[in-house]
Amino acid sequence: MYTDSHCHLTSSEFATELPAIRQAMAQAQVDRALCICTTLEDFPAVQGLAAQYDNFWATVGVHPDNEDVIEPSLQDLLTLGQLPRVVGIGETGLDYYRLGDRTVADMEWQRERFRTHIRAARQLDSPLVIHTRQASDDTLAILREEGEDGAAGSAGGVFHCFTETAQVARAALDLGFYISFSGILTFKNAQDLRDVAAFVPFDRLLIETDSPYLAPVPYRGKTNNPSLVPLVAVQLAEIKKCPVEQIAEITSCNFEALFKRVLL
Repeated sequence: MYTDSHCHLTSSEFATELPAIRQAMAQAQVDRALCICTTLEDFPAVQGLAAQYDNFWATVGVHPDNEDVIEPSLQDLLTLGQLPRVVGIGETGLDYYRLGDRTVADMEWQRERFRTHIRAARQLDSPLVIHTRQASDDTLAILREEGEDGAAGSAGGVFHCFTETAQVARAALDLGFYISFSGILTFKNAQDLRDVAAFVPFDRLLIETDSPYLAPVPYRGKTNNPSLVPLVAVQLAEIKKCPVEQIAEITSCNFEALFKRVLL
């Protein structure tokens, strides 16, 4: 019934918890989950989960926050992106939140890494999983520069765990991207984000947990897991003034439409 379009099940918090999580998912009618890769070092474990369980899939990519890790080459992503159960490229994008003493100009390595992921996704015809934090202008500009304009030949993808403005959402939609909402949507201080969710059309919506992070209310502050994604759907149904079953069906269908290889 429900699909968690973004989770991190290889995190240390889940080292011994996977059987219990899968049982909780079944009880909550969460039928599928996309396991997200954030380093090449972690990719074998991420892809291993997808290979072991027929309702898990995987991505390959290196998160923009991750430094002192193996830097992905285009060939790395092309090779790993063709392995069984790998359906997307990412998590990738830009993050200027933790600049510290650095300037935006100093983050050129992030921008080049992002371009590498975009080029791999286009060659593989595989969607991008985009992370952007305090960097939306550059994120959108680079997507456009690399040809991601929604036209034929575009990889497309999803802006995951969306927390940006309606203006950014509109620009992402214009480029052909989906918008995914997490447990943040349930937070008391997230009315602006709920207003954005009201604006996003049904056929571009996805839901996610981003677990183990960002557990929805009433579990905020606790370890998140895919069994809690229905709470995001409940909030979205309230915003959209429709039955939660409709949100479950629409977001699951959108997941299949975007990550086409899940149906192969």
